[in-house]
Amino acid sequence: MSELRQKEPRVRDHKRLAWLRTLPCAVCGKTNTEAAHIRTASLEHGKRGLGMQEKASDCWTVPLCNECHREQHSMNEMAFWALYGINPFLLALSLRVPE
Repeated sequence: MSELRQKEPRVRDHKRLAWLRTLPCAVCGKTNTEAAHIRTASLEHGKRGLGMQEKASDCWTVPLCNECHREQHSMNEMAFWALYGINPFLLALSLRVPE
């Protein structure tokens, strides 16, 4: 009999999400941003893959305006970031909520 492995629970960080919404869009610089979750996995950066209907932990979020966030969801995620020359993993890891 094999053991079932549970998925890692999603880590929520409401303070980070609120702070990200005060930053300009990482792509176009507009204000009124949303906290966009990065879904793609990156072993290099310590981000695991996600299952269907699963959202990444809040540490894997970046600020995007509504238009850029919709564009991100309308195409291949990594193609979106490549189009703008942004490494989303490094960006998410570099954004630290001020104490």
